[in-house]
Order: sequence, then structure tokens, then C-alpha cells
Amino acid sequence: MGAEVLVMPTVCFLAPDAGGALDSAIGGLLRFDWVLFTSQNAVGFFIERCRQLGLDHESFEGPKPRVAAVGPATAQVAAEGGWRVSFVASEHSGEGLARELRVLVQGQKVLLPRSDRSDDRLLNALREAGADVTAAIAYRTARPEAIDGDVLDRIRRGEVDAIVFASPSAFHNLSDSIGAPELARLSAHVQFAAIGPTTARALRQAGLRVEIEAKEPSGAGLSETIGEYYERQASRASDA
Repeated sequence: MGAEVLVMPTVCFLAPDAGGALDSAIGGLLRFDWVLFTSQNAVGFFIERCRQLGLDHESFEGPKPRVAAVGPATAQVAAEGGWRVSFVASEHSGEGLARELRVLVQGQKVLLPRSDRSDDRLLNALREAGADVTAAIAYRTARPEAIDGDVLDRIRRGEVDAIVFASPSAFHNLSDSIGAPELARLSAHVQFAAIGPTTARALRQAGLRVEIEAKEPSGAGLSETIGEYYERQASRASDA
């Protein structure tokens, strides 16, 4: 779209320690009726751990477990890994997935591979629906050893028009690096963009203004929403 993009990773992802709840769940995978994936990272780390344990999708060709995904991007990663996805939420959020699966998971055993930073809203919603849920850490979210100082300086100087956040962790780690007061100052004239409601909520709870929130919580949806925002700004400027 013609934007100059400054890439500054503020998160990295790590596998959990071996021998934990995830390994136990994978070893007894056939006892689950459903596996629910709420992110592409959860799928990728789950599939990789299955392979490390000597298992792959061909080991589970029976009717169980069924696989559900929070959205099409997550479903695509699972399908590319050889897993057949039975259900994709039409509302692409954890809360939406829980609502849409409410009847299907009642009385069912559900495996929820997730980040170590995940909150319990989805877990609680599934349990309230009558599901027997096992949550297992599939990956850990960490801060990189170093954050690009040159980009950070440009942000501090206000040389960016927008700061794009694809997760609450990305926001929190940037806030730790630059300081909450500095971010609050920047939010007065820099547009903050969030990939979805969970990320937007984290920013607003910190007292920051979210000018751009993706209509579709995906990379493509976020970039489209950002483009539309600046098209509207340009149109208003030309009409003034």
C-alpha cells in the first residue's frame, strides 16, 4: 500500500519444557473429543511437539479428536500440518469460539493448547458450557534479548504515524521498553492499531487511545483496516 514499515519484534516464542502437561495430553490424545486451537502459534508448537514425540496426524485417523480453530488462518496452519479441521468459528475470537461450540462441547473432553500468557476467559466459558477442559501450555511468550534501538529512538521522536500491535504481549513489552508515560504521550498524536479486541482491550486498560482496530483479527484484516483508516484521513483532508 506504499507504507514504510519499521519492523521491531517485541516478543519471541519458545517451546515449553519437556515432560509437562502438553506431553501428557498428546500421549493420551485419543481420550479427547476435541482439540481447540486459538492461534497459529498454538497449532505450530503443538504439531511440532507431536512430531518430536513420534506422533503425526496419521496416528489419529479415527473420529476423535475433532479439531476446532478460532479462524481461517489458524485452520489453514492446522490443515497444512495434516490435521483435518472440523469447525472454524465465524466470530474469530476465543469468546466467539466458545459461544459457537457451546452445544457441541457439552459433556465432551476438550484439549486446549495455549500460551502461558493466556487468560482464563475461554477456559471458563467452555467449562460453563459443560465441557471437561484440559489446558496445556503449548508455547511460552518471552521478550527478545534485545529490541532494535534505532527503531525505538524513531518512535520516541514521534517519527512514526502508527504503531501496530498484534498481541497484548507485544504492547506490554514495548511499554516496558519505552515507558508507560512516554507511550501515553505518543498516543496523543500517533495512531495505535490493534489486531483484535483482546489486544485493543489491553491498550485501553492502560489508558491509551486505540484509533484503529482490525475488523478481522488477522494480519490481512489489520493491514486492510489500517489502509482504510488512512484513505478516510486523506479524503477528509482533501474535502477540508
